[in-house]
Amino acid sequence: MLKSGLVLLGALCVSWSLQAAEHRCEQLLLTGNPEYPPYLWRDPQQPQQLIGANADLAKRIGLELGIKVQVLYTGPWSRAQQEVKSGRYDMLAGAFLTAERLGWMDYVYPAFLSATSVVWQRKEADWPYLGWESLRNRKGATVVNNSFGQAFDRFAEDFLTVEEVPALDQALGMLLRGRIDYVLYERYPAQAHVDKQGFTGQIEAQDPAISAEGLYLTLSHTSPCNTPTLRGQLAQVMLRLAGSGVPEELLAINAARWREQQRNHIAPKESP
Repeated sequence: MLKSGLVLLGALCVSWSLQAAEHRCEQLLLTGNPEYPPYLWRDPQQPQQLIGANADLAKRIGLELGIKVQVLYTGPWSRAQQEVKSGRYDMLAGAFLTAERLGWMDYVYPAFLSATSVVWQRKEADWPYLGWESLRNRKGATVVNNSFGQAFDRFAEDFLTVEEVPALDQALGMLLRGRIDYVLYERYPAQAHVDKQGFTGQIEAQDPAISAEGLYLTLSHTSPCNTPTLRGQLAQVMLRLAGSGVPEELLAINAARWREQQRNHIAPKESP
């Protein structure tokens, strides 16, 4: 009887210790795609920081949960994903849902915004884009480790020739020089970069879109902050904010912010 009581007491102590440990997350480090305005881009004044609608939303959630949130630049999108996969960073500030990514991070439901991905062509292209099948036997490009949703990703892997490059501006330059036939990227971030590079009127988005996917905050499986308690708290706050239209408000604010920066020709200050 005494032995059973001691075993029960020990189990309760372990349980209490685990519950206490779940509440010790005081800071979350986030990173993400730095070529994603108005969702996410580098702060021109503090280029080690990422700003945009996704960053503002993450910080709003952190404020409500009493957790310090930092959204930092770690390099191109492929590097950002690796930083979170390794656990060096806790979360991605915006990602599409794919089966492969489910293997190394948890998604915070619901999705907070939707992003439409399209085909970008030179204005004088001599072939019409009518849908996915139009891309067969053509050369395309996108950034490394980008996704356009499970269905299109599978189609592209099976039937398309799509080169992966480190940066969106590189892909757009390749398209303008005629080295490739099209670029795959989300509509609004790519339009922002087309305008920034002075390619407006030379490179254009085509319809129909290749996909429209939800954007999620995600939490690395190897993050020390990834606990059932925190996942539940994140989902509860996200459900309330998404239901009240906060992400859309932040997107509109940051679209105006990006346009103002471009009017003033503000570029990130690189470290010496």
